[in-house]
Amino acid sequence: MKFVVKKSSNGEFRFNLVASNGQVVATSEGYKQKASAMNTIASIQKSAGGATVDDQTNA
Repeated sequence: MKFVVKKSSNGEFRFNLVASNGQVVATSEGYKQKASAMNTIASIQKSAGGATVDDQTNA
């Protein structure tokens, strides 16, 4: 998987989390500063590996 950072037409920075098959699996909010987007990516890389699943579907 990889993060792809882009600048949108309104000047905001966004990133996609892209699977190895090229499919986008997550998209960020818009950030006014590139550093903010990069900091969020770093935070995800550091802490998401141990993320739990909260299934609220009542299935």
